[in-house]
Amino acid sequence: MPTTATPLLTPEFMSSLDRLDVRSRKMLRGTVQGERRSKKRGASVEFADYRNYVVGDDLRRIDWNLYARLDKLFLRLFMEEEDLSVSLVLDVSGSMDYGDPNKLLYAKRMVAALGYVALTHYNRLNVYSFSDTVLEQRVGMRGRRPVPEMLAFLEGLSPGKSGAARGDLTAACKRLSAVQQKPGIVVLVSDFMEKGDVAGALKYLAGEKYDGYAVQLLSPQEVDPTQGGVVGDLRLTDLEDGDMAEVSVSAALLDRYKANLEAYCQSVKAACAKRGLTYLAATTDVPVERVVLTYLRERGLLG
Repeated sequence: MPTTATPLLTPEFMSSLDRLDVRSRKMLRGTVQGERRSKKRGASVEFADYRNYVVGDDLRRIDWNLYARLDKLFLRLFMEEEDLSVSLVLDVSGSMDYGDPNKLLYAKRMVAALGYVALTHYNRLNVYSFSDTVLEQRVGMRGRRPVPEMLAFLEGLSPGKSGAARGDLTAACKRLSAVQQKPGIVVLVSDFMEKGDVAGALKYLAGEKYDGYAVQLLSPQEVDPTQGGVVGDLRLTDLEDGDMAEVSVSAALLDRYKANLEAYCQSVKAACAKRGLTYLAATTDVPVERVVLTYLRERGLLG
């Protein structure tokens, strides 16, 4: 994977991210009080509403001033603020180490941005890498203090590290559902260059437990192979399992490739819709700042 002196997050990007927070479209219960405004009524200091007193309610929450005026018992309700579990799942299989701009480096910057937003708003952040299973993880991070730890973890990830380069999305998602027991937001960032059953894999991230997002990243050279010098008679090698194929690249072959790629991306999108995940496709020649600040906000993940 190419190295770069540019940090995953620039000061200008972080300044823009400071104005955002992670949003959940579902009623997901947190674990401790945080800065996220919950849809539930709780016991924080911000008043929300009244309701009639019923036997067994906490007498300390009765509004006695209102009782003196109306001669009825009402309970004060307050807006509860709690943390939200945010899990960012990054594909580090061999196929991610491709393209200009490089897909894995681009994915790291995206995950770094989302992790920064989650941490600065005191949500509970978990970051996982996977190829043929969940490989490495940093879990339970909260607050601004772990931001350098999160960035260093992402910087240290490389294709195939601590495991094989071959991806297995089904095994990885199954393992993730086992280690990530708490309800919350899950964002899966991958190229989905997967020979297995994508819809079957995503079933492990479906249901009311998770508010799921899937981001499919492709390089410009994958969208248009001629940008990567794919011309003439070639022997191509699969970056993950080493399979080889000899091809003679022609205009007709390129047209068929592009049609197959479009059909495959549509199948990934359909698999996400079937499992209730929000899908976003992006190419790495689009600035990551635009994807995060515009596209992911439009999808409802940030606001």
